[in-house]
Amino acid sequence: MKLFISKLHYKKNLSAYEKVIISLLKVLSFFYGSIVNMRNSMYDKKIIKSHGSKAFIVSIGNITTGGVGKTPITLEAAKYFLAMNKKVAIVSRGYGSKLSGNKPNLISDGSGPLFSASVAGDEPYWLSENCKGAYVVTSKSRLRAEKYLAQTYAPDVIILDDAFQHRKIKRDIDILLIDSKNKFGNKYLLPAGPLRENIQSINRADKIIVVNKSYETDKALMFCDNLKKKFSKSTYLCKMVPENIYNIKNKEILPYDTRIMAFSAIGQPSGFFDFLKKDYKLVAVLEFEDHHRYDKSDISKIIEFAQEENIEHVVTTEKDAVKLIDLVKDVDIPIKIYSLKLKAYLDIKEVLGE
Repeated sequence: MKLFISKLHYKKNLSAYEKVIISLLKVLSFFYGSIVNMRNSMYDKKIIKSHGSKAFIVSIGNITTGGVGKTPITLEAAKYFLAMNKKVAIVSRGYGSKLSGNKPNLISDGSGPLFSASVAGDEPYWLSENCKGAYVVTSKSRLRAEKYLAQTYAPDVIILDDAFQHRKIKRDIDILLIDSKNKFGNKYLLPAGPLRENIQSINRADKIIVVNKSYETDKALMFCDNLKKKFSKSTYLCKMVPENIYNIKNKEILPYDTRIMAFSAIGQPSGFFDFLKKDYKLVAVLEFEDHHRYDKSDISKIIEFAQEENIEHVVTTEKDAVKLIDLVKDVDIPIKIYSLKLKAYLDIKEVLGE
């Protein structure tokens, strides 16, 4: 049901049945919006106060649900500060983690992941694996995580991944990400639409990054210009570009034009599928809910689905791949699982203003 409703958020031509569902959900959206607006108003009026930090705080977030590209850009920001010889820490909510979210969990001390992806959560694990040198901590409370980091490691910079709505910590730079293709969906608040808060909340951001996960660069640039004019914010384009597709077991590169099936458990997977269609023969797709925790039954389902289409090669995202490797690394299966590696092209120095 969750996957079905999330698709409605971005669907343009709804059936009569789908329109009824959205109409019913709008009632809940009214109450949700009232609570969110009241909370934001209390922060704006200083009735609820944000806490300062000795560290330089960078928040990277969005106002819609689903994958926009926060984690790759968080990685780019962390690498930028590490190159400046800063002590860097990353704080993540830790969706999909088996660890308690009530306390801070150290996922990486800078040397790499201290837990498996299934325990740590896909995003914290991926950040730990790809950003050696940075501390990675998960917690439901970003403030609790910040205090833990300040007392234990005293980082120079703390990057808050997916924290636009989490206003308990004052930030030095508040960066908002918007997808160039999906934009704001049907422009309704949750649960009738994908918006976590109303579009005018963009005014709270310091800078905007438009993430282009397609080959329609001209349209993305036009969207950038529109946002810049409407909100008078510095606006940048980040192009997510496929680097290669590699076998998750042996790193073998998948040749172009191969017949493939694709599967994912990310929000807004259409961009991922579109990338594959350009250079490969995408025959079928299989979608799981965002942050789905894979198990052996899922592997069997993927294998069965691929065999029904007579496909040997299946492709997923890197965030999905980290959750799968432990399930398949020592097992012989009749298909080959690959991961799409994306690279973010963004002038991160200009964004961070350093």
